[in-house]
Amino acid sequence: MLSDEHFMREAIKEARKAMLRDEVPVGAVIVCQGQIVARAHNLTETLNDVTAHAEMQAFTAAANQLGAKYLQGCTIYVTIEPCPMCAGGAYWTQISRIVYGAEDTKRGFLNKKLDILHPRTKLSSGILEDECSNLLIEYFKQKRK
Repeated sequence: MLSDEHFMREAIKEARKAMLRDEVPVGAVIVCQGQIVARAHNLTETLNDVTAHAEMQAFTAAANQLGAKYLQGCTIYVTIEPCPMCAGGAYWTQISRIVYGAEDTKRGFLNKKLDILHPRTKLSSGILEDECSNLLIEYFKQKRK
């Protein structure tokens, strides 16, 4: 069985793809039965769509791949804590588990004191946190130059 670190590294690969497109470097993968069924990264600039977060793109891709709107039995690995919109999306998918790397103290759903995950969704955090955080720090440093 592959580890949370393994799948978070795959999400980090997606975040790097976002950075290459001049998108905020957030990546996500969705895993079902030990297999990656969806890969995504932020596309808000590319699609000119504020809802095109990595998680939302991954939910859509996984639902299409699996042929089902509910993602029960699946885990999403995302490089940063989901925002309220993405946490709400996770609720509607009924995803079994959310694993994220870095905290988002400004826009994360936990900071907003929102209890919006599905009651059966489990939450894990801090997986490869430094690597995930450093991607964001590097991106925003370049933006401020």
